[in-house]
Amino acid sequence: MRPIYSVSELTQLLKQHIQSAEPFSQTAVTGEISNLSRPASGHLYFTLKDDRARLRVVMFASKARFLRFQPRDGMRVVAYGGLSVYESTGDYQLYAESMQPDGVGELYLAYEQLRQRLESEGLFGRERKQALPAFPRRIALVTSATGAAVRDMIITLQRRYPLGELIVVPVTVQGDDAARQIAQGIRLVCTERLADVMIVGRGGGSFEELFAFNAELVARAIAAADIPVVSAVGHETDVTIADFVADVRAPTPTAAAELVAPDLGEVAAFLAQAEHRLKSSISRRLQSERDRLERLSDSRPFRDPLWWLGGKSERVDRLERQLQSSLVGVVRKGLRRLGALELRLTARSPEIRIVSAKGRLQELTRRLEGGCEGVLKRSRTDLARAMDRLDMLSPLAVLRRGYATVTGAQGGKLATSVDAVQPGDFVHVQMRDGWLDCQVWGVYPEGEEADS
Repeated sequence: MRPIYSVSELTQLLKQHIQSAEPFSQTAVTGEISNLSRPASGHLYFTLKDDRARLRVVMFASKARFLRFQPRDGMRVVAYGGLSVYESTGDYQLYAESMQPDGVGELYLAYEQLRQRLESEGLFGRERKQALPAFPRRIALVTSATGAAVRDMIITLQRRYPLGELIVVPVTVQGDDAARQIAQGIRLVCTERLADVMIVGRGGGSFEELFAFNAELVARAIAAADIPVVSAVGHETDVTIADFVADVRAPTPTAAAELVAPDLGEVAAFLAQAEHRLKSSISRRLQSERDRLERLSDSRPFRDPLWWLGGKSERVDRLERQLQSSLVGVVRKGLRRLGALELRLTARSPEIRIVSAKGRLQELTRRLEGGCEGVLKRSRTDLARAMDRLDMLSPLAVLRRGYATVTGAQGGKLATSVDAVQPGDFVHVQMRDGWLDCQVWGVYPEGEEADS
């Protein structure tokens, strides 16, 4: 009877079989990276693919940190490791322990990637480069304390420039710890101000042996240095990232020593030539001044100073007359201008303006008084006419013409009709010169005759 397995049991058996099988425990797989993921843990998760299949790959952070290049999607690589099964999903995948570019050396790819990144940051820019001092007092060599390179530099510096103090900062220039030591040596020279210029380099070697000078740690230490740095790594055909970042790149260590140290023999020869040119120039200038002095001594002013002074005196007299004439003209012009300003000031004098204002005020006062008199006269005339019209309408004027007004004895209302009174009523009769108290004996409307 065939055994029956659970899914987990079958997956476990398959995992054990794959891990124990000889071709799968240690294998190398080449393909193109896709779906690359690098979480905060530092592990790498990606897929290797070709035109017909895909394989999941896991590379833990403990292995990934030793990679000398940065994996990217689309990059062809060779991954080394063992196959196993991820039990939760049943997928088989490669657990990579190392990896290198397929067709391109790992060190060269790391070199190219770092070079492009530092160049994009501007670390190679010419505006960052420092000039080398012409006559440095102290020169530091950050290099191996042994070997032909350091000996050649020391011999060259002592021969060309014995006045300069030489300081050797010994570091390891090859191996896993070389980059850290080189960077520390550069920082030491800067922080302790050990030199006015430094040479960083080593003798020739393979690309792998020179790789410490392609390290990012060294490149950033050179970029941060505030003392000029000359790179001298290997031979003229060897180009490192340190060469790009340094202020000056020398093809060899010996050439670097020649760059930082002037040749005192050449300097002495140059000074001797300069001294000769200076002396010749001074001699020619002195001879020229002697010739000029002789010409001047033969001239008439030297032989007859009074003649020369006479001419100068005549010129002084002429200039004096011109000056007096100019001064008179200036004074006259100033006086004319002063007179014009005085007239303008007089015309704008406050006193004149006050007098003019007073005259105008008097004229306005006269016109106001005349206007007031006219208004009063017209008002009196209008008042008299109104009084005449009022008098004509006044009841008293009617009384003066022989008429009388009758008012009731009680209430004082004007009686304008016979209907307002009754026989026996008492009435007041207003006359022109007095009034009468009367009693009505009879009331007769218009058209009726009184009884006899």
